[in-house]
Amino acid sequence: MKKSRVRFIITALIVVLIAVMIFYPKIKPLFNKEANDGSPAGMRMRGGGQQTLLVSGYLIAPVQMNEMKNSSGTILPDEEVELSFETSGKIVAIHFNEGTRVKKGDLLAKMNDRPLQAQLLKLQAQKKLAEEKEFRQRSLLEKDAISRESYDQVATELQSIEADLLLIQARIAETELRAPFDGIIGLRLLSEGSYATPATKIVRLVKTSPLKIEFSIPERYASEVRPGFPIEFTIDGNNNIFKASVYAVDPKINIDTRTIGVRALYPNTREELRPGRFASISMRLSKIDNTIAIPTEALIPEMEGEKVFVYRSGKASTVKVTTGLRTEALIQIMEGLAFGDTLLTSGILQLREGLPVKLDTVVVNH
Repeated sequence: MKKSRVRFIITALIVVLIAVMIFYPKIKPLFNKEANDGSPAGMRMRGGGQQTLLVSGYLIAPVQMNEMKNSSGTILPDEEVELSFETSGKIVAIHFNEGTRVKKGDLLAKMNDRPLQAQLLKLQAQKKLAEEKEFRQRSLLEKDAISRESYDQVATELQSIEADLLLIQARIAETELRAPFDGIIGLRLLSEGSYATPATKIVRLVKTSPLKIEFSIPERYASEVRPGFPIEFTIDGNNNIFKASVYAVDPKINIDTRTIGVRALYPNTREELRPGRFASISMRLSKIDNTIAIPTEALIPEMEGEKVFVYRSGKASTVKVTTGLRTEALIQIMEGLAFGDTLLTSGILQLREGLPVKLDTVVVNH
C-alpha cells in the first residue's frame, strides 16, 4: 500500500516537471511583460525602453531665514519678599487685609513698644532741659563769663541725649512692619497676640507688574542674546502669544548644563499673568536675508558629504552642496545651488544621475 502511494507521488511530480518544460517557453514573454509593467510607482516608459520618473520640484528663489530657538522658563514676580520684624516682641496690631494691594511705606503690623515710648518721652524731656542749659552757657561764653571747657561739657551732654533719642526712635521703628515696595499682600501666617522674632515670617509681599521670565540658552548663542533682545512666550491654557524683552544675561556659563541664564521683562500691565507659571519661549536668531534654503527632506547625506538632485534638461542631476543654518523645515545652502534651479523633492530613493524625470508639480518658495 505504501509502495503504490510513493509510486503515485513520483509519477505526478514527473508529469508536472514535463509540463513546465513544455509550456515555459510560451509563457515566458508574458512574465517579462508583467515585470516591465510592474515598475515602481511614478515610472513611465519612454522610447528605447527608458523609464521616466514622475517627480515634484521646488523652484529656488531668495528667502529670509530665521533660526528659531525654543526654550522653557518660569514666570517670576518683579519683587517678592517674606516680611518679618527686625526685633522680638508681641504683635499688638495687624493693619492689612490678605490679598489686598499696599503701597510702599504702609504700616502692616505693629509690636508692643510701650517701654520704648516711655524712654522716648524721658529723653525728650532731658533734651529740652539740655538745650536750655546749652543756650545759657553759650551766652555766658560769648561774654567770657565761663571757660570753654565748661561750655563743651554742656554741649557734649546735649549731643549724648540726641544720640540716645535717635537710638530709641530706631528701636521703635523696628517694632513696625512696613511695606518695602508696592505690591499685593499674601496670606498672613500669624495673628494679633502672637510672639514674633526676626526669624518669624509674618506675610509675603509680591509685585506682579512687571513680571520676569527666567530661562536658559545654549552657550553658543551668548553673542546674539543681549539686553533688548525680543522674545515670545506662551503659557498652558492660553492661546495668546506674549512679547517680552531681555533685560539681563548672566555673565557666567553654567558648567554643568553649558547654558547661560537669561531674564526678560513682561509689562503685565493688566496683570493677566501670575508668577510661578511655566512658559514656553521662542526666539528668532541668526536672521539671514536673500539666501538659498531647501526643504530638509530633499537633502541626501553621504559619506563624502551631502547632495541634492536638481532638474536639468529632463533628467535628474546630482549636485554636492554645503549647508549652513538649519531650522525645523529648511536648510540653508551655502554652495552648490543657485537661484532659479529646480530642486527635486519627491522620489528621492529612486533618483540617480541621468535618470529621465518629469515634473508633476513645481512649488515656488517665498
